[in-house]
Amino acid sequence: MPPSPSAVPAVPTDAVTRQAAPTRAVTGQGVPTGDVGTAERFPGAVGPAGGAAATTSRVNPAWLVLAGMLLVALNLRAAVTSLGALLDEVRVGLALSGTMAGFVTTLPTIAFAGLGAATPWLVRRFSPARLLVLAMLALTVGQVLRAVTGSAVVFLATSALALAGIAVANILLPMLVKQHFPHRTGLVTGAYTMALTVGTTVAAASAVPVAHAFGSWRAGLGVWAGLRGRTAARRGGTARRSGVRPGRTRLGWAMAVYFGAQSLSGYAIMGWLAQMFRDAGFRPQDAGLLLAGVTALGVPIALLMPTLAGRLGSLRPLVFALTAASSLAYLGLAFAPRGGALVWVVLLAFGQGAFPLILATIGLRARTADGTVALSAFAQSTGYVIAALGPLLVGILHDATGGWLAPIGFLLVALAVQTCAGVLIARPRYIEDER
Repeated sequence: MPPSPSAVPAVPTDAVTRQAAPTRAVTGQGVPTGDVGTAERFPGAVGPAGGAAATTSRVNPAWLVLAGMLLVALNLRAAVTSLGALLDEVRVGLALSGTMAGFVTTLPTIAFAGLGAATPWLVRRFSPARLLVLAMLALTVGQVLRAVTGSAVVFLATSALALAGIAVANILLPMLVKQHFPHRTGLVTGAYTMALTVGTTVAAASAVPVAHAFGSWRAGLGVWAGLRGRTAARRGGTARRSGVRPGRTRLGWAMAVYFGAQSLSGYAIMGWLAQMFRDAGFRPQDAGLLLAGVTALGVPIALLMPTLAGRLGSLRPLVFALTAASSLAYLGLAFAPRGGALVWVVLLAFGQGAFPLILATIGLRARTADGTVALSAFAQSTGYVIAALGPLLVGILHDATGGWLAPIGFLLVALAVQTCAGVLIARPRYIEDER
């Protein structure tokens, strides 16, 4: 766990802070300060608000902020993966048509894309901490209401409400990392990504047992509404309008394409990997365990990848290593899915480290909190539009060919696109410099 701000070393250890020029940041109270490192270099300095930096450290210790962020991250995929595990039961219980059930499965990417893009506008009107609390409230209320309704339309509407909370939190977390932990961007990003992965794994693995224990799919969905924690970040003022426009920059588009391509493969793997193993001759329960293995192995990788990203001058070694692992896994699934199943699971888990890598890179490619939220919103909202095509196209290709060679070929093409974008984002630079 990182030390409190008063204990941060005077010499920055993060590649971003070593290279970033002095810039004006927004404190937890929305008050402009000097450059990001002022409080660390002058522990007794008094900011424009008249309070000492040490006072801010006592009131808002880093460990409380980190604890709040980890609790938020733990919740960010439970609403999605628990529904996926219980989709058949929900379809029967609410009499959902095949079309409506298909819409339910694509709703997360639609929400993440559309509402994620609106988050910078919300940040200019509400403090980030308050906005995060509201997002968690929307997630809680949405999950409770969808678990008790008997209407398919209300179920969709309340699911959308829950996903709206997730979409906003997705964008805010990289910003809060930049704001509160500028010297530990990689480590803190790894910690919250690991919490996110744990939440994903636990929700997917336990949704069905919980539903069976209580005799209803409603319990399997509603139980996750109780896992909530208010962020410990202090309520701050609203952020000023950012002049950063990632959509007008090469770096912004490269980040969006990388995020989208890796999410496309991630959603395709989560949606179809178990079926690939079943078609290879594995029993359904064994195929499910192999899929769970990809997620479980991703927990330590989620912590390791951002930490490495924060220490390396160039991300090219990581980009190429992830590509090599995914390529070998895809080829193995295509030509020897049964014989080397465990090896392919391990390689897939490592290849999916592209997700924590791009989350860390969002913070590494922006100097300020404003730049981070703008880049986060653009990369994630655009990326999720791309990601929505993954499971759909894999399913279409599988139906058209009756096998898995064509779908895996498509995933290899997506991986090549991801790698090209990764080369573009690998070199250290900042979105603020590309206006």
